Amino acid sequence: MAEGRSHNGDETVPAGAATGAGDDRPDTGLPGKLLRIGELARRSGKTVRALHLYEEMDLLQPAHRSPGGFRLYHPSAVERVEWIAKLQDAGFSLTQLQDFLRTVSHESVASDAMARVREVFETKLRETREARARLQKLETDLEAALSYLDGCKGCPTTNHTNECPDCHVGGHAGQRPPTLVAGIHQT
Repeated sequence: MAEGRSHNGDETVPAGAATGAGDDRPDTGLPGKLLRIGELARRSGKTVRALHLYEEMDLLQPAHRSPGGFRLYHPSAVERVEWIAKLQDAGFSLTQLQDFLRTVSHESVASDAMARVREVFETKLRETREARARLQKLETDLEAALSYLDGCKGCPTTNHTNECPDCHVGGHAGQRPPTLVAGIHQT
């Protein structure tokens, strides 16, 4: 870093320049104090690198650039970054988010745009519910396998693994092993 300069987030600022959000910033006509990219990163929990990527992909735009070229974001950019993260959690890739936003922005009628958003969200909700049902079934299967395997703790060390499929030890007599255990021994 050059002498007489300090580092704020990912941007070097002149020594003595205000670094707090909204300080010494041009009047952009936007309500609220503008945030530098480092502050947006802190508030959103994302890295500066991720925010640069979002900007490159037109998912996030600075509200203004200072005369020195610093990116200045409206405080609502925090919500935009959270929105991106939630949709990524829902299974969207960043490229899919680009396509989604492009599709919505090309609708000339607001109700048509929101109908498209609704359609996409309904699909994601259905997929989420299906995934949750699969995970709940897996949870049940894992609990059953662990419960069954608890009975194996009392197995004498003289028994061999080839006896496991027809085990009568530890309360397993007459009990078929759960699928996650039975599958180990099937050939």
